[in-house]
Amino acid sequence: MLTDADRRAIADRLYAAERDRAPIPPLIQEHPELTAADAYTIQLHNIARRSAPIVGHKVGLSSKAMQEMMGVDEPDYGHLLADMRLSETEPADAGRYCYPRVEIEVAFLLGADLPGHDCTEADVLAATEAFAPSIELIDSRIVDWKISLADTIADNASSAGFVVGAQRVPPGDLDPRGIAAVLYRGAEPVVRGRSDAVLGNPVTAVAWLARTVAEFGVRLRAGHLILPGACARAVDAHPGDEFRAVFTGLGEVRLHFQKAKEDRL
Repeated sequence: MLTDADRRAIADRLYAAERDRAPIPPLIQEHPELTAADAYTIQLHNIARRSAPIVGHKVGLSSKAMQEMMGVDEPDYGHLLADMRLSETEPADAGRYCYPRVEIEVAFLLGADLPGHDCTEADVLAATEAFAPSIELIDSRIVDWKISLADTIADNASSAGFVVGAQRVPPGDLDPRGIAAVLYRGAEPVVRGRSDAVLGNPVTAVAWLARTVAEFGVRLRAGHLILPGACARAVDAHPGDEFRAVFTGLGEVRLHFQKAKEDRL
């Protein structure tokens, strides 16, 4: 079993890997006994040392496409911080990250706190103020994305950034299970998906998240943004890429990356 000193040491390694953009080997190579509960405690150690406020939470690996892509068989979960918020108009710097990828997601904006251990899908819909289009930027501080479930939970569910489009749609106006989405790189569609790829219903993912993190004393609060998981597989992001995600009934959102330095000269 891991001691608290072990967990803090692992947290230090992940923190340095993100700070220095220096990926580390999979945690389970050195610590095969690492559990999901250990990993979330490690994640919380690093969240506590960040100065940026918590603005939401995420579920990752909640679609079959992403689980197959990453070689895991259940979702992960992490925190969203204010300094992870990206802009539709200002380019992101791909050079800040280790292995950046983008995902298309239906964001939930909470207007009320969610219950914890007994949270239901009805609770989620009642507490959701609006759905919104979003792109999540994911990254791994583990070498070459060679992750297990415990690796990615410890690494804050591979979170790196997010951008939310302008449109807001109340839950009663749109079936969250039937939102089609297309991600474009420039003018080319690179991936298509539907919101029901996320556990059959993204509402289910949010309720699962509320129950799961309650075990650690964490609650999903009014004003939080919740990303329930990707509608389709993730797409690698490179300097100069310009992405646009279009969601049926929910509008669109954009994210672009600075060109490489040599291309800007």
